[in-house]
Amino acid sequence: MMPGMNPRAMRQAMKKMGIQQVDIEAQEVIIKCSDKQIIIHNPQVAKVNMMGQQTYQIVGEEEEQSLDTMPDISEEDIKTVVEQAGCTEEDAKKAIEEAEGDLATAIIKLKG
Repeated sequence: MMPGMNPRAMRQAMKKMGIQQVDIEAQEVIIKCSDKQIIIHNPQVAKVNMMGQQTYQIVGEEEEQSLDTMPDISEEDIKTVVEQAGCTEEDAKKAIEEAEGDLATAIIKLKG
């Protein structure tokens, strides 16, 4: 809203211009990009319809997170693959990375 303007008068002016606004009760908004995601905590979300075009206005506390597709590989995972496939720790870790964290696929690949 515009500072100093009566909210009721603002709604009436928007209605005259063909603009409809609906508040949406949201707990969190997540915007996913190719390399990161933007999370908005405690958002205030408004859906605005202007001449058939819908837009969303979001205000809140922003947090960015990197989209790391590589899973965490624990020492226990490496030991499991080493025991099952009979390989070195280096080979086990590389196979787990290539299998994107899937231990069964890593073991089968190393045995084959």
